[in-house]
Amino acid sequence: MMIQPWGKKMMGLVVGGILLTATSLAASDGIQIDQFISPDTCQGCHSEIFDQWETSLHHLSHKDPVYSRVAQFLRKGLTDAGEIDEAESCVKCHTPVGYVTGFPQKVSDDLSKTPEIATQGIQCDYCHSAVAIKQLHNNGLVLKPGQGEDDPGIKYGPFDDCEPDFHDAQYSQLHTSSKICGTCHNVKHVAFGTDLETTYTEWEASAYNSTDPAKKIECQGCHMYQRPGIPATGSTPRPENPGSATDYSDERPHIFTHYFVGGNAVVPGKFGGQAKHQMAIERLQNAATLSVDTSRINRKILKITVANTGAGHSIPTGVADLRQVWLEITIQDKAKKTLFQSGVLDANRELPKAAVIFRTVFGDGNGNAVINLAKARQVLKDNRIKANQRVTQTIDLPVVPGKDAVVTVRLLYRSMSQKVLNLLPGEPFEPFPVVVMAKAQCRI
Repeated sequence: MMIQPWGKKMMGLVVGGILLTATSLAASDGIQIDQFISPDTCQGCHSEIFDQWETSLHHLSHKDPVYSRVAQFLRKGLTDAGEIDEAESCVKCHTPVGYVTGFPQKVSDDLSKTPEIATQGIQCDYCHSAVAIKQLHNNGLVLKPGQGEDDPGIKYGPFDDCEPDFHDAQYSQLHTSSKICGTCHNVKHVAFGTDLETTYTEWEASAYNSTDPAKKIECQGCHMYQRPGIPATGSTPRPENPGSATDYSDERPHIFTHYFVGGNAVVPGKFGGQAKHQMAIERLQNAATLSVDTSRINRKILKITVANTGAGHSIPTGVADLRQVWLEITIQDKAKKTLFQSGVLDANRELPKAAVIFRTVFGDGNGNAVINLAKARQVLKDNRIKANQRVTQTIDLPVVPGKDAVVTVRLLYRSMSQKVLNLLPGEPFEPFPVVVMAKAQCRI
């Protein structure tokens, strides 16, 4: 591999460590679909990275059947203009190459006509054509792609010493910053301004965003260090990943992985990504811890503490009104007779109303909870567990458990409630798996 530092420094405005230039700020205007390079072309040199990405949620963002059905559900029956605008806007982050080049512009467009390259979701040339940020939400990247495969232009990334054969390359501080993730992992209601997803903001307010460079952990520091068997969370080692960025270049101390695993253990498996199914479980199992305080159980009081020890954002994050993280509590006497239970799924796999669940609840502006986030004019409740923080729940028991009773508490996760799944149009989904994030058990 030939080594060559990249040349002239561009003049412009630096905002939050990101260089903004007059050229880059206007770069996303008038982009055509044929300016982008197919991921299949990138595979020719970056086969290992391509294989990691291929069954990721980034690649599947447009094809994900859960997303497409939820998007249809959000759009159905709306009459308010602002609500319709929000429900139509999901494509901005799920089909970004199509959105920035003109089609699709809304969920109700005929998505079967989406240009093939745009169906590839969050893909190589979308991220590696990014040059700046215009807003830290709702797909706020500024792009500067080349002119297609005959003139691919500059691809931006974390190295300043590479000289590829097919395209030019340039170091980009943006690509090592959480800000590039924040442009889609923060979502605001397009009409009402309600914060619908705040993953980047949660990280930004956390100790992971330390002012000490030695302690700062960007989003990439966990999610692009993970590989099979190495969950790379805040509570586990995050060893570097030695390797090569291309099939023929020299080995580097670290190559950012492109599995892009979060908590979704459902969708990748539907597209052959069984490794990512297991990696999602590993990530969830290293995100939080549980402890149980039975010191006041003779007064019918049980205290349970959940600590967010591994996630650089709240638990849960993302669409936190749809995702479910809850406490399942069971107390059995020495004969294994159940004396108390809470958070146990019923025969329909739905949670009882009294369950302790960590989530965001949106409202209609009049204090009424809404399931459809297109109607979200306010946040009624947000009791999620913030990064590096802990919450204690006090449980009032109906009885005093006797000697040798066993208290079992599990912190459980699933990507979507059965209630919402049952509302989605089309054939019913199979029930989503429940992942045990943490477990604590003690004998009284």
